[in-house]
Amino acid sequence: MTDTAVIIPAKDEADRIGATVTAALALPGVDLVVVVDDGSTDRTGRVARAAGARVVRHSRNRGKAAAMESGAEAVRLLDGETPHHLLFLDADLGETARAAAPLIEPVRAGTADMTIAVFVTRVRLGGHGLVVRLSRDGIRRATGFDAAQPLNGQRCITRDAFEAARPLAHGFGVETALTIDLLRKGYRVEEVEVEMTHRATGTDWRAQVHRAGQLWDVARALATREPLITQNLNKLRPKR
Repeated sequence: MTDTAVIIPAKDEADRIGATVTAALALPGVDLVVVVDDGSTDRTGRVARAAGARVVRHSRNRGKAAAMESGAEAVRLLDGETPHHLLFLDADLGETARAAAPLIEPVRAGTADMTIAVFVTRVRLGGHGLVVRLSRDGIRRATGFDAAQPLNGQRCITRDAFEAARPLAHGFGVETALTIDLLRKGYRVEEVEVEMTHRATGTDWRAQVHRAGQLWDVARALATREPLITQNLNKLRPKR
């Protein structure tokens, strides 16, 4: 049975997107792969299309959450009578995307509304885990759920659950917010171990800027979901 669509947000991933798309198309039950080219300046879109993906292009970079929404809308337009389940994968997984099948199985079986990948093989990261701790602690405070890898973008979700979580939180806060919002609304969230890996962020200035953006987006997503934090932030705003 083919009932799952893969959505891959991508920016400047021409070197890996072809292998990721090929592996995604080979997943059991997948009959559609949509790559959202989020303002790339390289050949990401052309390589993805050549590998067999449908490509949606943003003329400028709009961020991960916007790319996810664009991909989901493209799938909706191609849906038949029964909506696809949505499997979100990172563009830099390469051939390891073929290991995503366990994420689909609980959603297809009806035992989970969203699955979150837990990478068995951990990539050594250049950062110090500050963003991960912020997200994990925020999710625990908001829902009691102890997420092993709260920022993991490899997730399979039913269309109903995805629509219930919209509008998505901005940028890199999307995973944290998805988990909190769905758990609060009574949806079933399950973590699944998988043998996938992606490119680790480094320690140069670009990587530091990337992590700072992650930190800000996650903090903003948490602030709008925790009234006490929001009140404290409002008190710190300068008076005009």
